[in-house]
Amino acid sequence: MKGLSIIAAFVGGAAMGAAAGILFAPEKGEHTRQKICQALRKRGIHLKDCELNKLVDDIAEGSAAGKTT
Repeated sequence: MKGLSIIAAFVGGAAMGAAAGILFAPEKGEHTRQKICQALRKRGIHLKDCELNKLVDDIAEGSAAGKTT
């Protein structure tokens, strides 16, 4: 079981890292949000604009909370 939790932590960290990388990439926010929508739709997740905005804000807050400056 411990090995499974380590794998889950790694996958979760990789997902958060990828999300943070997308959010902080030097592209316009509109284009980035479209890319996030497309990636989610490929996985069968459909969000309304307001739901996507909340998700992006939550990810940004989570990554900002992890910074130590």
